[in-house]
Amino acid sequence: METKQVEEASAMSEHVFFMRHALELAERCSIRTSPNPRVGCVIVKDGRIIGEGFTQPVGGNHAEIEALDNAAAMNEDVQDATVYVTLEPCAHHGRTPPCVEALVRAGVGRVVAAMQDPNPQVAGKGFKRLQEAGIEVLCGVLEQQARDMNLGFLSRIERGRPWIRVKIAASLDGKTALPNGESQWITSEAARLDGHRWRMKADAVMTGIGTVLTDDPQLTVRLPEVVRQPVRIVVDSHLKTPLDAKVLAQGTVWLFAANASPLRIEALKEKGAEVFAAINDTGRVDLDEMMRILCEREINEVHVEAGATLSGALVEAGLVDELLLYMAPCCLGRGRDMLGIRALPSLDDRIALDIREVTQIDGDLRIVARVLDKNRKG
Repeated sequence: METKQVEEASAMSEHVFFMRHALELAERCSIRTSPNPRVGCVIVKDGRIIGEGFTQPVGGNHAEIEALDNAAAMNEDVQDATVYVTLEPCAHHGRTPPCVEALVRAGVGRVVAAMQDPNPQVAGKGFKRLQEAGIEVLCGVLEQQARDMNLGFLSRIERGRPWIRVKIAASLDGKTALPNGESQWITSEAARLDGHRWRMKADAVMTGIGTVLTDDPQLTVRLPEVVRQPVRIVVDSHLKTPLDAKVLAQGTVWLFAANASPLRIEALKEKGAEVFAAINDTGRVDLDEMMRILCEREINEVHVEAGATLSGALVEAGLVDELLLYMAPCCLGRGRDMLGIRALPSLDDRIALDIREVTQIDGDLRIVARVLDKNRKG
């Protein structure tokens, strides 16, 4: 290998090393950063980290400002330093001032970013401002890892809808309940607690009216480390949600309806729920319109815990991005299926999945599977 190639390989290895640390910082972001993306930042000079930080809850500092403040607190000079950041620095006034201006004022020499911000308010403008100020810019280091860090944010910005994850607990023969509806509990307590951690990651937890009437769930996160409760969403075409339903007892609740009387709407509003009208040509809730509304409300990620009807409808509509399956080591025989999907005409029409993870949790299997693009909208 020629000397220049060796130097380039060495530089890229260094970029990867520090970007990995920036990604680790991004993992520490509180889920309260939503609807903002989770971002980590590392400032490096002479091969040494002199400042680091990650995005704070909404209204607080972005990762770059945290890293600059961290360097200042340690009396480190950031002049001509290299900044590693997992997303292009913002160039617009939002809830906070633009980060690029802070970097320009600080006199850093180079910015290495994992990816460009797809937000139209940024989308290359941050890089352009840095370059105009004479700051070197490199983009694309560990880009896929950075995208995985912010699937919900990217889905909302790029596709105009949230990232939709459907969680299902079932037996190994694919049943979620006995024929009479009995289902508590198929999976272990450890698996159920793990499910709550996934709930906590989401901006909203969604279910259907069938689950509300059958199980009367709270849809809350019941973990000691919970820092916020997600919005609770019920897809309820005719607003049959009982006024004493547990889901209405606390927190933010959104009901999506197709047909309902004004009196019923008013009664549910008095219980604290917000009601959205979204009707399709079959008289049911228009799922695409619902996604548009959720996007408008800056919901990045939705965690669905529903019965086969709603889960199947979301899959058939091409709106599901990910399946979170908990498979218990048992068989239930005849019972309720995981997904209410119509019969397919041929195997060529099957819904293709990419298995991303298989983990054993106290005897149960947790399977994370992504729905491949050919089966999804957007």
